[in-house]
Parts: sequence; C-alpha cells; structure tokens
Amino acid sequence: MKRTSFSSWPCSVARTMDLVGDAWTPLVLREAFYGIRRFDDFQQELSIPRNTLADRLARLVAAGLLAKHAYETTPARYEYLLTESGRDFHGVLLVVTAWGDRWLSGEAGPPVTTHHDTCGHDTGAEVVCSHCGQPLAWDEVTSRPGPGYPAKLLSRPDVRRRFHLDPAPAEGR
Repeated sequence: MKRTSFSSWPCSVARTMDLVGDAWTPLVLREAFYGIRRFDDFQQELSIPRNTLADRLARLVAAGLLAKHAYETTPARYEYLLTESGRDFHGVLLVVTAWGDRWLSGEAGPPVTTHHDTCGHDTGAEVVCSHCGQPLAWDEVTSRPGPGYPAKLLSRPDVRRRFHLDPAPAEGR
C-alpha cells in the first residue's frame, strides 16, 4: 500500500510527521542522543528489523538529521552522527517525553529522567512563548498563516475559517 506524502503540505506538523511519523524513527533518533552511532548497535538496542533500520537511517540521512561517515573501509562500515538539524530535534523528543511522563507513566513514575548538567537538577520540557517566557496553552494561542503559506490558498473559505480571517473580498471590487 502506497503511503500518502505530506512533505509538500503547507503545515510544519504534516511535513515533520511525514519524516518522523512512524514508531521507529523517533526511537532511532533517541538512541542517537544516547550515543549510539553504529548500525549493529542501533539494531541491538531497539530489536528493530535490519531492513526497517536501514530504511529509517537512509531517510534520516537524506533529510539531513543524521550524517553517514565511514569508520572502516574493508569491509565498508558506517556510523551515523547527529547533524545540527538532528541535534535540534532533541527538544521535540523532550516534549514528547514530558507528555508521556505525565499521561502514560503510571504509579511507578517516569522510566527515564532528564538531568540538566548545567544547573544540576532533573528537569522536564516546557513549551513557552519565545517573547515573554510564559507557557503556551492551547486555548491562549491563535494560528495564523505565515510567510510560507501559499497565497493561492488564502482565498479559500475553509482556509479563511480555519485562520479566523475576514471573508474573502469579492472579485472585481
């Protein structure tokens, strides 16, 4: 069955999920943050089928989250290193972890904690406004079309409703 691609949708959530929206890809990235670099080590830690792992690593390399570097030439062997883009994904995993810790941990508590080495405390991710530093609650934010939103879609009534825009101007006025 062919999978629908969301890579060209005018939505960062859709584009991101197109890249990392299966169960294995975020786990491969998690292991990379834990220091795993080599194919066999990823495979051993995750018990992931080899063909699935090869596909996910190739996709992450193609998307620029991991870089593939040879560490042995005979036979050819590679390690997978986080790129700047890949390292920037760490915040996404921390937010997913915070949600899972809150809603899925059960009485035993979180299975893994995040320790902030700089201040010496265990911590959790929070999503805050980059301007004022206040937490961003779903009912206190409004989505609006950004500069990358396709102008041709802004005249559609469904899009105008989604973004709470004034009705589209009548043509010829």
